[in-house]
Amino acid sequence: MASTAQVVGERVIQNVERVIFGKRREVLYTLIGLLCQGHILIEDVPGVGKTMLAKAMARSIGSNFSRIQFTPDMLPSDVTGVSVYNQRSAEFEFRPGPLMAHIVLADEINRATPKTQSALLEAMEERQATVDGTTYQLARPFLVLATQNPIEYEGTFPLPEAQLDRFMLRIHLGYPALEDELALLDAQQFTHPVTEIEQVITLEQLVRAQDEIRNIYIDRQVRRYIVDITSATRSHPDVYLGASPRGSLALFRACQARAALAGRDHVLPDDVKEMAPVTLAHRVIISPAVRMGNISAQGVVEDVLRRTPVPGAAPGTFRQ
Repeated sequence: MASTAQVVGERVIQNVERVIFGKRREVLYTLIGLLCQGHILIEDVPGVGKTMLAKAMARSIGSNFSRIQFTPDMLPSDVTGVSVYNQRSAEFEFRPGPLMAHIVLADEINRATPKTQSALLEAMEERQATVDGTTYQLARPFLVLATQNPIEYEGTFPLPEAQLDRFMLRIHLGYPALEDELALLDAQQFTHPVTEIEQVITLEQLVRAQDEIRNIYIDRQVRRYIVDITSATRSHPDVYLGASPRGSLALFRACQARAALAGRDHVLPDDVKEMAPVTLAHRVIISPAVRMGNISAQGVVEDVLRRTPVPGAAPGTFRQ
């Protein structure tokens, strides 16, 4: 009998793929972030479907969805909400901001000032927002999908490394394949398919799936494999600052979710290999001396995976 997480995964992925064509892996990563109660940074050029991915995911689980278009003049209260004085009751009333939703699309987060960014990132970490001394708990589930444009940097405030570390995953959608782009044109000839997306699971099922994945077994050797990979990023010769322990935990949780979605009750080393680049690369800072040599954080993580022995393999088998 299929687990709750597997049922949730199959229904949601199949539903979202009615809108997002040819990006099954990226849709899977988004669902993994949702199941792990983590947040996702999508770094890609405009027009590849970042907003539609968030909308389709929200419609599939029947949740509240809000979109925040970040601009340099935006204030923290524009995100969290504001207290307004009611003359009739002679009391202040809280008017919630767009942050008070299940799925929040933070579009072009790097266009907001650091003060506004921090208001969002505090809510991401603490699952609460404090306005005028009063703390408001955020809804569960709660997922932030933040986007960045990697091409245009004029008038932006790049996220510091400490804030990047708050995101569980960083993914890239990329341009669709030729066949997928043709299918996209056919699907949107008369109406956008996102308007026809229906709810396929309940929020209660999603919460049960979130709780369920924490019971997925991870052998001691696989846990050591995760820590070895994270530690290796810190000692890599091309790295100035490696992945933090939060990166180890993010990889740990992501592997549990991937195993559950595959219908397994245990994590395999293949789960670690698959999830390591999207959970660790954005936490790695390349040394300035090698930054101009076409060395990327993604390449460093892939090099670490090649060099780190897999549990159960003969020592040195996977070293180059």
